[in-house]
Amino acid sequence: MKRYSANCCFVLLAVLGLMTNVVAQSPQRVIIDTDPGVDDAMAILLALNSPELKVEALTVVPGNVDGKQGLENALKLASLAGRCDLPVAGGAHHPLNQNLITAQFWHGKNGLAGVELPASKCKADSRFGPDLIIELIHKYPHEVTLIPVGPLTNIALAVSKDPSIAPLTKDIVIMGGSITGGNVNGAAEANIYGDPEAAAIVFNAGWMVTMVGSDVGERTIITRKYLADLQSLHGPESDFIAKLADFYLTRSEKSGYQGAAMYDPLAVGAVIDPTLVTLKDMHVDVELKGEFTRGETVANRMGSNENNVLHGDHYEIDGVIDLKPNARVCLASDADRFLQLFISRIKGK
Repeated sequence: MKRYSANCCFVLLAVLGLMTNVVAQSPQRVIIDTDPGVDDAMAILLALNSPELKVEALTVVPGNVDGKQGLENALKLASLAGRCDLPVAGGAHHPLNQNLITAQFWHGKNGLAGVELPASKCKADSRFGPDLIIELIHKYPHEVTLIPVGPLTNIALAVSKDPSIAPLTKDIVIMGGSITGGNVNGAAEANIYGDPEAAAIVFNAGWMVTMVGSDVGERTIITRKYLADLQSLHGPESDFIAKLADFYLTRSEKSGYQGAAMYDPLAVGAVIDPTLVTLKDMHVDVELKGEFTRGETVANRMGSNENNVLHGDHYEIDGVIDLKPNARVCLASDADRFLQLFISRIKGK
């Protein structure tokens, strides 16, 4: 048997340790499906400035703005970040079963707080967004995390066309829903309300949806203090995000809020560092018919429903029916730590 010296073994172990460390630090492949408004732009630039993530594509869905404006915004953001290598593809033109609702009130006429970025040096990918999602998941099975931060139309189209992508997707982390009331009305969150039928398809596709809802986003707010920190170092991306944040804060303050909710960036943050959020497995259904509750994400925190059995002219409770969880619901965030991460990443480039 060949003998090795202690020094040789030490070197070999050190090399193996370095190789293990490299593997452990390999960035996660992600696809961001987006309706580029103010907080979408923040989320996209956070992702592109985070070494933990490898953004494989941006796919565009109508929501905050229509699909044409959204695609233009996404291309300008890719150009600003110097990432014309990144596929940016348009997707659906409208929700599955209702008219489009846009949100320039919160995001400005162009969706980017009225800030005019230079014309993009990047070109749109010719592929249809949902088809690109399918293609990349098959190319990198069990490696891709989907991060939809707009209505779920593109994701629903992709998983309906090819249900096999559900078990091949590493994770799906959505910004959407709420378990404590809505932000467009008393019940529904904007992204789910924008296409409830698509959301119902996504929650029932057979994967576990990580749901970062508006209720937690509204407890994760950027304030003037954080904006001042962001403005302390100038650069193309940090100056742009500071302008967006100032617009967003001003609009939020006029509406009675103490700061601006970091909805979409928090979803990206939860992928970068899962310890930033607290999750609980639940079964979530999407209300499609309610007069006041259409688009509500109804989370069953008990994990079961009572079983009612007909006895003559009435029903009696006969135990409970256990429900299989289909979502990891975000209950809380480490807001200050997340915001420090966000500011540091945006200032870092």
